[in-house]
Amino acid sequence: MTAFICVTCGTQYGESDEPPASCPICLDPRQYVPEGGQRWTTMAELHAGHRTEVREDGELEGVGCEPGFAIGQRALLVPFGAQRLMWDCITLLDDAGADAVEARGGLAGIAISHPHYYSGMVEWAQRFECPIHLHADDAEWIMRPDPAVELWHGEYLDVGHGLTLVRCGGHFAGGTVLHWEGGANGRGALLSGDIVQVIPDRAHVGFMYSYPNLIPLPEASVRRIADVLEGFAFETIHGAWWDRLVRADGSGVVARSAARYARALEDPRVI
Repeated sequence: MTAFICVTCGTQYGESDEPPASCPICLDPRQYVPEGGQRWTTMAELHAGHRTEVREDGELEGVGCEPGFAIGQRALLVPFGAQRLMWDCITLLDDAGADAVEARGGLAGIAISHPHYYSGMVEWAQRFECPIHLHADDAEWIMRPDPAVELWHGEYLDVGHGLTLVRCGGHFAGGTVLHWEGGANGRGALLSGDIVQVIPDRAHVGFMYSYPNLIPLPEASVRRIADVLEGFAFETIHGAWWDRLVRADGSGVVARSAARYARALEDPRVI
């Protein structure tokens, strides 16, 4: 029995004798099946050609896969007392990566912004015997069920140590961001995954239903994200990939970006 992994999105599936017939996450309009068709790999095959990398990324440390795999996101390790909370996740788990995280106190839990980054969450949770916090609105996208998965409901979840999960919706119904009260030297930080996308123009952020397929969100969904986040102070915004960081005025950046999005839907010439 093998826990097969989708090569395109990096999601690991429950153990089976044969690869799944398809990947529902990639069949969804927010993702895609490559022109060459669905492909599968295994953790053993990933170990043969990839390695984990743990390094600084802004004021935090990130955990990534080198060379890049699937969507290419990196996870972040957020202080949680003497341990860390892993924000988002990567598919690969090897001994070097596990040892590096253990040296930083291990994981108290894993929290993930949306299903595209569920990846190898069960492998990581089993290795560190910790829970996985996922919003219940996205439960249908869990392709490898496990007792470590703890579904939460509602709009907010206080996970402790100044960390709050916030349901923004948008990209996915359960789309979640993490507010870190102690980030940016006490001015607050937002860890946003793809729900609030850090873009090359760091004076703004982006919002989309599908990033690879360029499907926009309705204006109401973007305004809801901005309204929800208006209740939180944050100076910095940490995106989904290495070095995707808004370094100042994060709260203002989100508010201005939502307003610009609304103007662009009416007439992009006036933004």
